[in-house]
Amino acid sequence: MSHTFLLEPGRWLLQGNWLDRDGMPITIKGKTLVAWTRDNWFTMVTLLKFPGAARDDITFQYKGRLNLGERQYTFVLHHSELGRVEGEGWIAPASIVQRYWVLGDKQRRSGFETIHRVDDNTYFLASAVIEAGRNLISTMEATLERQSD
Repeated sequence: MSHTFLLEPGRWLLQGNWLDRDGMPITIKGKTLVAWTRDNWFTMVTLLKFPGAARDDITFQYKGRLNLGERQYTFVLHHSELGRVEGEGWIAPASIVQRYWVLGDKQRRSGFETIHRVDDNTYFLASAVIEAGRNLISTMEATLERQSD
């Protein structure tokens, strides 16, 4: 099974739910843009909006490298709430799995994402931010739909 999300340039719409610790689910909507350079570097930018909620938007700006034919990659990320982040990703047959950790963070926050392929144009994202290796801070579940050019 080949992936279209992340491994190909494209625009994706995101919608789903965000859940903070001790909070009710909040509707999220967003956009993701994936671009590639000729030397196997990718950039991915995501903007999350919380319509109708008193919460600031969240932006994610990734830069990573994945050599042709490989299934593992590393990335750096600027997260508008967490700050500077590093991580790694694995390309599995049916999903893309990412783990990351916040640099210089006294709370020792880290995160985990699974992006499961439904079909070429649809993925399901489940993610969590974890504090000190044991407590969930927030989770997100969302559908990613590829947009035609």
